[in-house]
Amino acid sequence: QVHLVESGGGSVQPGGSLRLSCEDSGMGVRLSRMGWYRQAPGQQRESVANITSAGSADVANSVKGRFTISRDNAKNMMYMQMNSLKPEDTAVYYCYAVWGRLDFWGQGTQVTVSS
Repeated sequence: QVHLVESGGGSVQPGGSLRLSCEDSGMGVRLSRMGWYRQAPGQQRESVANITSAGSADVANSVKGRFTISRDNAKNMMYMQMNSLKPEDTAVYYCYAVWGRLDFWGQGTQVTVSS
């Protein structure tokens, strides 16, 4: 089926950049919507960005102009370029994908923004 694996998290200083990747290492089925959520300590999980299989993207107001989501359907990959990172971006970032009526989630990758 679908097996999502995130990579690219880490620790950066404010103003820095990171690029998150999400790979579907499963059976390579045709995924519809994919996206990223994040969860900071003590906070609810929030939607950050999502993208359809046709490439139509949407990002949260809190990251608009700083984060860019993209995907490569041929490689079963999704990416999120994160620039001008702020301490409030610190969270565990999870990728997800929709296949039919099912949602699949990755294990999460930690992003820490601190001086």
